[in-house]
Amino acid sequence: MKASTFRAMSIDELKTKYLDLKKELFNLRFRLAKGDLDNNMRVRQVKKDIVRVLTVITEKEKNLLKGK
Repeated sequence: MKASTFRAMSIDELKTKYLDLKKELFNLRFRLAKGDLDNNMRVRQVKKDIVRVLTVITEKEKNLLKGK
């Protein structure tokens, strides 16, 4: 997903999305260890999405503190 998609979400929605992505990453790693995973690049995509979500959460929290 693009960062602009995440910026349209609220902080609560982003935190929920973060938890969902963490669960997905856990499951992907488990499947990768078993040798069951077909698309190895999905692990990388999920990691990048997690970082994007955390970045947008930080941006929004900083803007709230500044009063914007």
